[in-house]
Amino acid sequence: MTLAIETHKLTRYFNDSCAVNGIELAVERGTFYGFLGPNGAGKSTTIKMLTGLLAPSAGQMLVLGRNMLDPHEALEAKRHMGVIPEDLALFDYLTAREYLTFVGRIHLMPRDTIRSRSDELLSLLDLQDEEKKFTLEYSHGMKKKLAMAAALLPNPDLLFLDEPFEGVDAVTSRVIRDVLAGFVARGSTVFLTSHVLEIVERLCTHVGIIVKGQLVEQASLAEIRRGGSLEDSFLQTAGADPEATRKLNWLEGAEAAP
Repeated sequence: MTLAIETHKLTRYFNDSCAVNGIELAVERGTFYGFLGPNGAGKSTTIKMLTGLLAPSAGQMLVLGRNMLDPHEALEAKRHMGVIPEDLALFDYLTAREYLTFVGRIHLMPRDTIRSRSDELLSLLDLQDEEKKFTLEYSHGMKKKLAMAAALLPNPDLLFLDEPFEGVDAVTSRVIRDVLAGFVARGSTVFLTSHVLEIVERLCTHVGIIVKGQLVEQASLAEIRRGGSLEDSFLQTAGADPEATRKLNWLEGAEAAP
């Protein structure tokens, strides 16, 4: 078994608060891995560490077989990554094409390759009519699409996607799902966080669940589901009762009259 991502006791503190607590990830190459957890569970912090944006407080991490704590090995790993980070991190005063050109040159891609791939990506993600606008003028969904284009541009071996479908229209969402499915089918790896469990259930082959900074379960999708739905398994693993009734008394007419 060849691993795309492997961590040992990976930990991150923010002052006295432990955001990620000794997690042991094992993500096989060629899998579509869904990384799930409630808000504040440590998902985005984990991605930031794995992509070199945030130093861990303790532990080890290997990405594409390279030690991310070694600057030279980390740089080589990053050449083979595509990332959609939580905060997108686009440049406000670059157009879409300028931004893609910038990303391509960082990856040392030939200009002709950057140009042809940018043409395809802008068309695929329905940004071809908006490519001359500054990204400052883009809606949140358009920024998500441009970030996806930038992540795919260097044809990476590993994609980190932090909530890639948030704010994206249904048509583009379908296009992205098809592209990602093809990406994994050719042997590349996707590491995805999403709160939309339907998407995770449709796309992912393996799932890890993090709760309060701890990796509480990690297995194939079929094993995680245990013959039921992913939603029920996730709620149970995360400590929620899927049968519990949630209601507002004032909507039920039970609120006392003034």
